[in-house]
Amino acid sequence: MQQPQIVELNILWQVPSDSIIIKKAEYEELVSASLAGETWTMKDLERKTKKKAIWLRKNVLDVPEFREILDVDNGGCTFYPETGTGERWAFQASKMSQFLDEHFPDIYTRSE
Repeated sequence: MQQPQIVELNILWQVPSDSIIIKKAEYEELVSASLAGETWTMKDLERKTKKKAIWLRKNVLDVPEFREILDVDNGGCTFYPETGTGERWAFQASKMSQFLDEHFPDIYTRSE
């Protein structure tokens, strides 16, 4: 069996003037900071996830193990409105975004 060849390449690449290169961790920190203090409504969450409220409730918000983490009554980032009170959903944007990133596989492997 023949050994594969190893070739060293030097590539010059010009970064466009409207772009910068930063480390992924730094980028994630900037994104998180941009959401700091921001609150989402259910419509905002629908827009961010490209999913309807009914799907979000069935596959994320009303799933018992997720609700335990998300519910503001347990220190989470989601205000669950009481039925019939006229209250509205509220989500702490930075923490909800982080939750969705961290639980993406769990959410989409269980969803129908």
